Amino acid sequence: MPLNQDMNPEGDTTNVAVKIRLKRIGKKRAPHYRIVVMDARAKRDGRAIEEIGKYNPKAEPSFIHVESDRAQYWLGVGAQPTEAVAAIFKASGDWQKFKGLDAPPPLRVKEPKRDKQEIFNEALAEAHGTLKTEAVTTKKAAAKKAEPKADKAEKKDDAVEAKVEDAAPAADAAAADAPADDAKA
Repeated sequence: MPLNQDMNPEGDTTNVAVKIRLKRIGKKRAPHYRIVVMDARAKRDGRAIEEIGKYNPKAEPSFIHVESDRAQYWLGVGAQPTEAVAAIFKASGDWQKFKGLDAPPPLRVKEPKRDKQEIFNEALAEAHGTLKTEAVTTKKAAAKKAEPKADKAEKKDDAVEAKVEDAAPAADAAAADAPADDAKA
């Protein structure tokens, strides 16, 4: 039995269209779509037979990813793409491959993100004429953390020395008093 036909209880066949269409995902004002194969009677965001691609119209340039072999299979067995999906297939070259036409020019792709260190070195070269890979200033947070630890250590040492100094005169006074008591007795 062909894929796009269904048997009703009487045994007659009826045409049931299988569509390749967009399934919306994403939040408000930020749409993302999945390219899916669905029964034409299903809801827009209902259960899909198979997911064959992704489409993000808000990215610059638009992000299009189509699993070409699956798209070719579904087109070959009679699935009908919607207008939007047909335009995506034409941009990706899948429609031309299905029809046996010449391939379109390749899709634009997003430039890879530049390294922050590279951007910093370029800006520094423009400002000073030389490249430096080290930081220009020391990190303030690290300097502030190191400073209080040193102060606490000095205060602790001063407090220990003060206790020793206070204890020494008291011990000397006690030692001086003790022989005097023995002399009186």
